[in-house]
Amino acid sequence: MLKRANLLFFILAAAILFGCSDYNRILKSPNPELKYNKAVELYNEGDYSRAEPLFVELVPLYRGTEKGKEIYYMYCYTNYYIGYRISAAYHFKQFSKTYPHSEEAEDALFMSAYCNYLESPIPSLDQEPTYMALEELQLFANTYPKSPLLDSANKLVDELRAKLETKAYMNAAQYYKIRRYKAAIVALNNFQEEYPLSNFSEQVKLTVLKSYYYLAINSIDEKKEERFDEGIESYYDFIDNFASGKYVNEAEEFYAKLTREREKFIQEKKESDEL
Repeated sequence: MLKRANLLFFILAAAILFGCSDYNRILKSPNPELKYNKAVELYNEGDYSRAEPLFVELVPLYRGTEKGKEIYYMYCYTNYYIGYRISAAYHFKQFSKTYPHSEEAEDALFMSAYCNYLESPIPSLDQEPTYMALEELQLFANTYPKSPLLDSANKLVDELRAKLETKAYMNAAQYYKIRRYKAAIVALNNFQEEYPLSNFSEQVKLTVLKSYYYLAINSIDEKKEERFDEGIESYYDFIDNFASGKYVNEAEEFYAKLTREREKFIQEKKESDEL
């Protein structure tokens, strides 16, 4: 049994060595047809990492020919499957420009946009790749308005826009976290104007209310009453929109604080004026 196992091991090792030597021989060969056949074979087998260097050599050799189109299209997907998404996005777009009337051009332009979509980071990071992906998806929609891939493209657009919305909300809410309450009110109100139907609207209105409270109690006397009143007004705005919301109890708590602090301030001011 042990001898048989050893025999199988040596046969397998020999096959691997022969396969490697055969691949290296083809890689060094000056024969482009030999390289083409091997590249296609490896591509069809899903061995993209070994197919890639062969395609790199073949793309410029066959440029401008029908076979060149086939090679370039496979090379685009080779980059995608290996995980070279930025490179894949570039080459898919170049393919669509080079062969705009080919059957593959539509798919190539979509894949260019999709690779950029995959590069879009989490909301807390810089969103430049997200903006680029949106531009590419818009280009695809404009170029192929009747494409069966349009629904998929629109779903990707919705995802990316939601990510930008989340990023905008996080940026605005950050002012509250660092206790810059006046800036928080401005930023959150601007966010609400830009995204009036946002899923963050309830949190935004609550945070504006809380910001007014902390801004008011930390203000100089000349501005306290006005800011208490603005805070109370923001509570009414919250209730008008989210009377049954999940943050209503917290909103009512801050409303009670605002009215209590306002009454206390007015009473103290009245007593001071009487002295």
